[in-house]
Amino acid sequence: MSSGPSVVRQPAFEKSNVELVNGLRSNFTASREASVSLTNGEEVHVAGGHVTPANDDISYTLWTSKDSDCLHIPSKIFQATELLEESSDYDITVKLFLLPKSFFHDWRRHLQEAVAAVLKELGVDSINLLIVSFPGISFDADTEGKGGCGSNTINASESELLDAILDAWKEVELMKSRGMVLQVGIAEFGVERLQKFLPKVKHRPTVDQINVRDCCVLPGPMMVFAKQENLELLTHNDCTNILPQGTLRDLLGGGDHGAGVLAGSNPQCEGLNGDIRPEWVVKYTAVIRERGVIENKGYFASAELSDIVAD
Repeated sequence: MSSGPSVVRQPAFEKSNVELVNGLRSNFTASREASVSLTNGEEVHVAGGHVTPANDDISYTLWTSKDSDCLHIPSKIFQATELLEESSDYDITVKLFLLPKSFFHDWRRHLQEAVAAVLKELGVDSINLLIVSFPGISFDADTEGKGGCGSNTINASESELLDAILDAWKEVELMKSRGMVLQVGIAEFGVERLQKFLPKVKHRPTVDQINVRDCCVLPGPMMVFAKQENLELLTHNDCTNILPQGTLRDLLGGGDHGAGVLAGSNPQCEGLNGDIRPEWVVKYTAVIRERGVIENKGYFASAELSDIVAD
């Protein structure tokens, strides 16, 4: 009897983009409501789950913090989130989404920032598995094995994209050589893209995470190649563009559902002016290995605010 490549189908929980947006909105709301401040000498009140200050809305400056040129939303407070047991008792998985609006030359820095944030949040020195999802790439089961590298939806040629991925992978390899990451993986790579990528890297990925969408069975060529290359295939239901620019603008803008950080079109709003550009999102889970219980799960996101250039 022969065995096929390892294919692990992940449980179909809430899609990551919905989970992320709902989590960010809830976190922003809770932070605003928990802020204690005085506005024009009058106390700010919280009633019925909604912030109702005496005069105007709560200023974003009361529940955010600034560190150099970085604004932390909400305030950068690392507390009460460290793991309860020894770090060796956990399987910690981190998935970094490099977003379509990010620049190639920033990818290595984004990797550094994202992994550092998770390590600090959990109070650990290393993570078990780091999966990197590069923007614009999606696995296409219908065309797999028929030539082509699958879908590429960003404004770059395949060779330019591969060069950028290889450059960013150097940072992944550096983390692995330092013991910060024990295993590394990629997402949405089909056979042809893997054939171009694998021979050029020092530390090869051990995992390829694929969104099979409505497909029940992975294509044969992918299964055969994964077995040959000792790649574990994982399925997922994450969105590649997990935090679109418009969604982030709505979350941080004004209105009933916004956090009031961005001024938007309201001249009366004290929020920040500029064009918001999402750069990366990182998702992390810490599972107690012996019990298979998720103890800690969360997200970090990063974006850049730049001046709007008038036409």
